Amino acid sequence: MPQDAFTLRLVAKELSFALTGGRVNKIVQPSKDEVFLIIYTGKRTVKLILNTNAQDCGAYFEESEEGSPLVAPNFCMLLRKRIQSAEIKKVELVGFERILRFTLFSTSDFAEAERELYLEVMGKYSNLILVENGVILGALKTTTLDENVRRAIFPGVKYTLPAPQDKADPSDESALRAVLKEANGDLSHFLFTRVAGLAPSTAEAIAESYAGGDLCDHVRTYIFSDMVCPCVVECDGKPIDFYARKVEGGIPFSTLSEAQTYFYTRRRALKRTEGEKRRLASLVQTALKKQEKRLAQILEKKKACEDLELLRIKGELLTANLYRLSRGMRGCELENFYDEKGGTLRIVLDPQRTPSENAQSYFKRYRKQKRTLEMLLPQEKETREELEYLESLKAAVLSSETAEDLSSCAEELEAAGLLKAHEEKRKKAKPTIPYRNFTCDGYQILAGRNNLQNDALLRAAAPDDVWLHAQRYHSCHVVIRTNGRSPSDMVLSFAANVCAKYSDANGDRVPVDYCLVKHVKKPPKAKAGFVVYTNFSTLLGDPSKV
Repeated sequence: MPQDAFTLRLVAKELSFALTGGRVNKIVQPSKDEVFLIIYTGKRTVKLILNTNAQDCGAYFEESEEGSPLVAPNFCMLLRKRIQSAEIKKVELVGFERILRFTLFSTSDFAEAERELYLEVMGKYSNLILVENGVILGALKTTTLDENVRRAIFPGVKYTLPAPQDKADPSDESALRAVLKEANGDLSHFLFTRVAGLAPSTAEAIAESYAGGDLCDHVRTYIFSDMVCPCVVECDGKPIDFYARKVEGGIPFSTLSEAQTYFYTRRRALKRTEGEKRRLASLVQTALKKQEKRLAQILEKKKACEDLELLRIKGELLTANLYRLSRGMRGCELENFYDEKGGTLRIVLDPQRTPSENAQSYFKRYRKQKRTLEMLLPQEKETREELEYLESLKAAVLSSETAEDLSSCAEELEAAGLLKAHEEKRKKAKPTIPYRNFTCDGYQILAGRNNLQNDALLRAAAPDDVWLHAQRYHSCHVVIRTNGRSPSDMVLSFAANVCAKYSDANGDRVPVDYCLVKHVKKPPKAKAGFVVYTNFSTLLGDPSKV
């Protein structure tokens, strides 16, 4: 995003217009990289985000509610002490640097003071610094005396601006004109590398708008013009960037503040959604690994019982040939009457035992392995069913697109015991999360968000409704509400596309089975989302067409 001096100058102008005369009512620091200022402007209350995160750095408004930590960090406590209830006198850009200065006037029972809050918007070097009379009172990110740094940032030292870059300041016309005389080759690259305060996208826009004439006048006019046509560029529903000037394909906004608010709100919401998706997927993956380990142990024990029948045969052969054997023998080779070819079988004996005791030893080992196998078979079945269920959970989490989808998955994880529910959530009645809802040619098409919803959707469906599920893949259950009618091929194809979209299948030709709901049954005591069905047909679904 072009958070350069060109954009920040326009941001500062809008912030100054919106906030001058307002008072800081509340200060919150929800994370180590950002501070929220709740400001009453005289007409309304706004939440200003001062962010120093490398990817989201900047000053912008946000309307969402976000709780404050139980214990305020030290810098937050300092801000509350020094600028809470302070009046905002002005917001301005410092020189042509990527630094916003908030001038605040604080009044207490004992003293009055003017203080400055500097927001340095410099990527990974971004910072928020509180200054009084040119001396630093505190900072979000501080240095120490032990660090070998050119610029000291800690309480008690004089606040200094970052070291200037070897670039021309566009506010200095003579310096800019001298540099631009050397312009050659790629103009946008030249402007970015030789003129201060310009992001690559801004330099490119200046170069594209240049049609000849005095280059210095053109650059200064472009940079210091107050004309704004803010917009946000999106790709596949995700915000990519925001701009102060019009960009082809951008979503227009009336003010730069509105564009920033939209951009950062959407961006932060997507980050939260992706973070929650990773968290839930990690929980399911951990449970999967646990069940896979259990299955491996069961299969290993099962493999140890492979010679079960051989033990029984040896015991019976020994019993049938007791008259031929005696104590002290270490082995024998007997005719195997269980072998159709009439071969012999070599049997190891314990010389300390009688032939009868050796036979009973083989029968004892046979019975022990038989009991083990009888216990392992239901355990293997249960583990495989649990693995199948967890795979369906994983597919539901990974196919989630919205906060509602993830909230629905979290509910199922809580019900499955994979996620611990918070006490506050238990006390409050949870709002019902609706099914995914689509319409096609007058038909309502519903899709479950998780296995619990899949079961509920099946229970609520009419016998003549159409049910769909991806073949040999984990997917949501989809139901076409027919109301006694026969859906067209177009409706069936669209429903199959929905089913393919919310599945763990890849590609654009996903086989999807469909049948009437009356042919779908849920076996007793089956896991959530598991059904059996008959009388079905198959068509191909394309996830990209939803």
